[in-house]
Amino acid sequence: MAEVYQRMAEKIPNMSRAQEKIAKYILSNPNSTPFLTVEKLAKLSGVSIATVTRFVIFLGYKGYPEFLKDTQQSMQQQVSKNERLKNDSNENSDDEKEVYDIFEEDLNNIKLTMEELDLYELKKAVNLLLNAKKIYIVARRSASVLGSFLKYYLDFMFNSVNLIENIEQIPKQINGFSGEEVIIGISFEKYARSTVEIVAHLKSRGVATIAITDNMLSPLVPYSDVTLTAMSKGSTEIESFAAPISLINALITSIEKERKDCFTSNVELLEEAWRKFDLFI
Repeated sequence: MAEVYQRMAEKIPNMSRAQEKIAKYILSNPNSTPFLTVEKLAKLSGVSIATVTRFVIFLGYKGYPEFLKDTQQSMQQQVSKNERLKNDSNENSDDEKEVYDIFEEDLNNIKLTMEELDLYELKKAVNLLLNAKKIYIVARRSASVLGSFLKYYLDFMFNSVNLIENIEQIPKQINGFSGEEVIIGISFEKYARSTVEIVAHLKSRGVATIAITDNMLSPLVPYSDVTLTAMSKGSTEIESFAAPISLINALITSIEKERKDCFTSNVELLEEAWRKFDLFI
């Protein structure tokens, strides 16, 4: 982290609540801050212009122009570093280049996923879930983290969201069918056999199915009513889940728009519990 931002982060424990609001905004938006006027930064941070002025003096600057100059120099240094890496890879170690290549791969996967996104299929998935009495998620092996992430947010909007971790759980978790159940199968190459078998089994029992996978040749596709695809290619044996998590975010956000009141209410209840039990710093 550049020196100006490092200094700011270190001083947060000694800041007033208003100063902390400014610091958190700046640290969350380091690329746009160097272009903000003092009036704009005050408005975006939700404080007064005078508070911003006192804030930069608290950091050790004579005034806002000096602070802004420091952030601009920090950005120029970062841009120069990135350009050196991109245009003169011979001067950098192979390890350093490989790290940046991973980010490039993730960005490319997200870009390709955006370009190939079928909005009609996304809306179908949203409608299926909005009308479901019960939702089941099956995601095995490395994809299990995606299943847990999806369940965490769906729990804010639905009363019955179940994560099936193995086929032995089916009799316990599924007691009769109403015809209003939906199962979401999540699997990427290399595909987990158990995920495909569970989705296929529930499909045969009349459960509506949604597949989140990497392409239309996935073994999940023949058993899915709706298919959402995301690129997961990586240059190593480790799968890239940047695009799948973005796709799942798009699905969650689309549902949240339809269930905003429920989502907001449940989040507020949870935050109240967090405060009561002092779970977070």
